[in-house]
Amino acid sequence: MHRLLTALKRGFYERIGWKRLGVAASLLIIAFAITTLVRTLKGVDTGVILVALTEKSPARIALAALCVIGAFCTLTFYDFFALRTIGKTHVPYRIAALSSFTSYSIGHNIGATVFTGGAIRFRIYSDYGLSAIDVAKICFISGLTFWLGNTFVLGIGMAMHPWAASAMDLLPPAINRLIAFGCIGGIAIYFIWLVIGKNRRELGQHGWKVMLPSARLTLVQILIGVVDLGFCALAIYLLMPVQPGIDFISLAVVFILATLLGFASHAPGSIGVFDAAMLVALPQFGREELLATLVIYRVLYFLIPFSIAISIMGTRELWLNVVLPWQERRRLNEACPAAAAVPQPVKSRKPQG
Repeated sequence: MHRLLTALKRGFYERIGWKRLGVAASLLIIAFAITTLVRTLKGVDTGVILVALTEKSPARIALAALCVIGAFCTLTFYDFFALRTIGKTHVPYRIAALSSFTSYSIGHNIGATVFTGGAIRFRIYSDYGLSAIDVAKICFISGLTFWLGNTFVLGIGMAMHPWAASAMDLLPPAINRLIAFGCIGGIAIYFIWLVIGKNRRELGQHGWKVMLPSARLTLVQILIGVVDLGFCALAIYLLMPVQPGIDFISLAVVFILATLLGFASHAPGSIGVFDAAMLVALPQFGREELLATLVIYRVLYFLIPFSIAISIMGTRELWLNVVLPWQERRRLNEACPAAAAVPQPVKSRKPQG
C-alpha cells in the first residue's frame, strides 16, 4: 500500500503537478460559469437593463462610489501591514499604497493576480532595495490578510444566515452552518497556535522564511480584511434593487462566495464567474435589474480603478525612463561648456632636426 501511494505521488508530480492542476481547475470554473451565465441570460431584454440603469438613484450610486473608495483605501494597508511584518520599515506608506492599489487593480482586471500583482510589486519595491523573496513574502502576508478576513466574515455570516449560501453551493442550511462553525473554529485554532507557539511562528526554509504576525497583530490583520469586505459588500448592497428586499448579512455571504469563486478562477476581472454566481444565488431578483447592479458595480470597482492604476503606472514609467534621464542629460550638457572653457595644456612640439 505504501509503495502504491508513493508511486501515485511520484506520478502525480511528474505527469500533472499542482500548477497544471490549478490551471485545469481554473479553466473548469470559468467554463462552468460561462455556461451557467449563458443559460441564465437567455431571454434577457437589454432594453430593460438600460431602463434599470437609468432608474438607479444617483445618491445611492454616489454612496456606493464612496464605499469603493473606502475599500481601496483599506486595501492599501494590506501591503503596509505586510512590509512592517517582514521588517521593511524604511518603505513609506505612500509607496505601499501605490503598490497595493496598482497591483490589485491591474491584477484583478488582467487575471492571475499572484503573478501580475507580484510583478508590479517587484517593479515598485525594487527601487527601495527589496528582493524577489521580499516581494514573495509581501504577497504571502497580504494573501493571508485576504483569506483571514474572508474566512471570518463568511463564517459569521453563514452561521447567522446559512440559507443564504444554499442557492449557490446547493447544500442544506444545516451543512452550511457546520461549515461556518468550521471556519470560525479554524481561525480560533490558528489564534491558539500563535499564542502557544509564539517562538515557532517562522515558516519556510532554505533562505525563504517569513515570521507570521503575533496573535495581537493578527487581530489587526483580520480587521483590515473585514473592513475591506464590508465596504465592498455595502457598495453592492446600495446598488441592489429595492424590491424584493434582502438583508445585508445574506447579501454579504453571497457576495463573498461569488468573490472567492472569481478569485479561484483567475479570470480577468472575475468576468463571467462572479456575475454567474450572483445571478444564481439571487433568483428572487429580476435578471435585468440585477445585471444593471452588476454593471454599475463593475464600473465602480473594476473599470475606473483599473484606468487610474494604468495611468499612474504609465506616468511613473514615463517619469523614470524618459523625463529623469532627459533632465540628467540636460544637466550634463549644461556642465560641458564650463568644462570646455578650462584651458587645456598645449603639447610642445620638438624642433625638427
